[in-house]
Amino acid sequence: MEEIPNGVLVSVLGFVLGVIFGATAQRTNFCTMGAISDAVFMGDWNRFRAWMLAIAVAILGSQTLHMTGTVDLATSIYLTPNLGWAGTIIGGLLFGFGMTMTGGCGNKTLVRLGAGNLKSVVVVLFLGIFAYMTLRGLTGLARVELEDAMNVDLLATGIADQGMPTFLGLLGVPESVARVVVVAAVAGGLFWFIFKSPEFRASKADITGGVIIGFLVPVAWYVTGVIGFDDFEPIPLSSFTFVAPVGESIQYLMTFTGSTINFGITVVGGVIFGSFISAKSSGEFRVEAFTDADDMMRHMVGGAIMGIGGVMALGCTVGQGITGMSTLAIGSVLALLSILFGGYFGMKYLEDGTFGGAFNAVFSRE
Repeated sequence: MEEIPNGVLVSVLGFVLGVIFGATAQRTNFCTMGAISDAVFMGDWNRFRAWMLAIAVAILGSQTLHMTGTVDLATSIYLTPNLGWAGTIIGGLLFGFGMTMTGGCGNKTLVRLGAGNLKSVVVVLFLGIFAYMTLRGLTGLARVELEDAMNVDLLATGIADQGMPTFLGLLGVPESVARVVVVAAVAGGLFWFIFKSPEFRASKADITGGVIIGFLVPVAWYVTGVIGFDDFEPIPLSSFTFVAPVGESIQYLMTFTGSTINFGITVVGGVIFGSFISAKSSGEFRVEAFTDADDMMRHMVGGAIMGIGGVMALGCTVGQGITGMSTLAIGSVLALLSILFGGYFGMKYLEDGTFGGAFNAVFSRE
């Protein structure tokens, strides 16, 4: 029996993991943009806590893989010694604002697409096209110029990577001890915030969604880093992220002949399919279209902004907010905070209808 090539196996497993992610997010209503919206407008923090639970679980699982030597997270894109603080902050702000225009981040857009939302077709196209433009196309040059001008070369200062344990190690703490301390502090703090709420403890759907989606991140690290390991045809170490892979998926569909499918592309397809199966089986599949031209324009602009911002920030609410955070990268912390602020500003913009009003609402001391 002929052995299955590593690339094919990893791609198949990526689709399976994507199906689980899509079905879970659809069934539990896991939505990071919705989490911010619930907290801002209704004072309901349950979905936000589900997001934080996913981060905490992802950190524990991913760091266990790293500390046992199963996967070397230092080879991921999040822990490079080039700290692109400017692109991360600007990109995070853009992505956070853009997702409020579309009513959902990258993963929620795919989940909605699978559940019959035709608005998401337009968002996916604009997100993917502008993401690829920023990655390798028309706006890519501006991104590269910004990175060259603003990136901080940590190696030049004797710092190996941008991981929080590495920075703690500068105080003389052994790396292994520093990592345990950071994991305990970050994950422990998150678990305290999450489960101190009796409302959240009673919400089985939010707990289930946070645990499953968080656990999928280290599983994906294992798939690409262990199952996909090959000295001759190495597969990049990666986990869940949705901005660049959406752009790559669109390119793959347009240039199937000669193109190579990868983990990210199959995850995108799996999320859509998993959401479709879940929505159909639960009777929640609904075809939904734009209400008017303004609604369509808002989704188009939001998708474009998310595509640009997501690439600049090296990820979205999942790519940086969960996967990146699982590596304990400082850049991921900057991205997450920027996305949160951009989302909050976007909420206030939608509420007021003007940038001036949103600015006053966010920064006014009254």
